[in-house]
Amino acid sequence: MMPIISHITFGTNDKARSAAFYDAVLGAIGFARLPKPPEKPLAYDRNGEMPTIYIYTPEDGRPATWGNGTHVAFCADTRGQVDDFHALALKNGGMDEGKPGLRDHYGPNYYAAYVRDPDGNKLQAVCYASGVTDGL
Repeated sequence: MMPIISHITFGTNDKARSAAFYDAVLGAIGFARLPKPPEKPLAYDRNGEMPTIYIYTPEDGRPATWGNGTHVAFCADTRGQVDDFHALALKNGGMDEGKPGLRDHYGPNYYAAYVRDPDGNKLQAVCYASGVTDGL
């Protein structure tokens, strides 16, 4: 069965800065950068499965901007991955939008963190697993 989402694209104004950020942050939740020629956009997937995450400089030549009120939530397998996602985002030029923790108003096991990438795109990592995981 095909996944419901093929790919997600984020705009960037600095490809090298985004590469350092997304290599670390997406790497924390099991994504890897795909080999691409330097003139191509950055691309990431997890275990060869969709969705693919693309990081582009806008085709129209205007600066990349973020959408107010929008974000993409990535599933993490463990709460430790959520913690790592958040910490690595801050270490690599991201901004805190909500520290890791339970969000009981979304459900009893909804453990999440929110960040903005260096271009202002809002990202979330969420773990739905119940209880304490990987020593946390």
